[in-house]
Amino acid sequence: MTSETEMPADLSNWRLHPQNSWSFRHVDRLVTCHNIAAGNGTASPQPKGERLDLDTLTVGETTATNLLNGSYTDAFMVLKNGSVVADYYRPGVEPSDRHIVFSVSKSITATLAGVLVAEGKLVPDAPVSHYVPEIAGSAYEDATVRHVLDMTVSIRFIEDYLDPLGDVARYRVAMDWNPPTNFAYQGGLHDFLPTLKRGTEPHGHRFHYVSPNSDLLGWILERASGETLAQLMSRGLWQPLGSESDALVTVDRHGAARTAGGICTTIADLARFGNMLCNLGQVDGRQVIPASWIEDITSGGDSEAWSRGDMITLFPKATYRSKWYRPAAWPGTLFAIGIHGQWIYIDREKSVVAVKQSCQPLPVDAALDQEILSLFRALSEAL
Repeated sequence: MTSETEMPADLSNWRLHPQNSWSFRHVDRLVTCHNIAAGNGTASPQPKGERLDLDTLTVGETTATNLLNGSYTDAFMVLKNGSVVADYYRPGVEPSDRHIVFSVSKSITATLAGVLVAEGKLVPDAPVSHYVPEIAGSAYEDATVRHVLDMTVSIRFIEDYLDPLGDVARYRVAMDWNPPTNFAYQGGLHDFLPTLKRGTEPHGHRFHYVSPNSDLLGWILERASGETLAQLMSRGLWQPLGSESDALVTVDRHGAARTAGGICTTIADLARFGNMLCNLGQVDGRQVIPASWIEDITSGGDSEAWSRGDMITLFPKATYRSKWYRPAAWPGTLFAIGIHGQWIYIDREKSVVAVKQSCQPLPVDAALDQEILSLFRALSEAL
């Protein structure tokens, strides 16, 4: 992608191209954020390995560098056995930029849930209402935390990012991501979530991708821990991960955290997070996330629920467990995926981790997704 002039952005246009080439790296100038503090000590090391030449790595009929250029990539990093073997930054992008990762935030938050499970503060099979009684009368009233984690809540919500009059548009006003133009402001996230109505099928029957589930997960974690999401993520993940920089999470005007899509982090810390998953929850010999939680992600999930869901064009056969994708055609791999081109790719069998932050014009671009999947496959084969 050619270098673009940074353009002023506001709540009416910050997710549009070309404004997003600036705004995705400066979200805190547009939306209120809480700080997720890194540790005061030294960051966990990221040694340099033997370099992989992205200019010569073939991906289909092009090269990895050309594909990164053409896919609106802001930053990209590849680790092999924990060592950095390749990185890429679009002109004007700095390694210190804290880039929004959209729905990769879901996977980060659900990984953090494993800490509370280990501490005995969260029970995945418990009803949501045990932690958040305010949800009474909504789709979540008789759902469990596990249904929320695995996106199998039976709920009436259409995840259409481009419909200016749809569910997502109303949702974005509640989270203070959109100005109240097509919809009047009617309260924040914690007012919005109890308004969502139940579907007709049983909970657990079908994978149904609904972002509000993951904001509810953040609310559940806060209630279970007695901490704000930013405090909990700092204590349970960002500090023990050995992050080099503070992260951010967007919040609404009442302080409710946007755990479905509002986390902003550097590319290096995103790679650290992915590498921790690759190492079954360990960082420098310390157990950050319980190995049992990671093992459940890699072996759990309901393939039948996935087959009834709405993302089989991306992965025809897969499972979705604790907000991580595990496609059947990619043994030993995990994916976290966010709109506008945010990715974590983990190949545990080959100890390869790749992370990508982007400013794609479209929230979802199916053809481009397939090209990026080809890139990840080429990386694992080359390494």
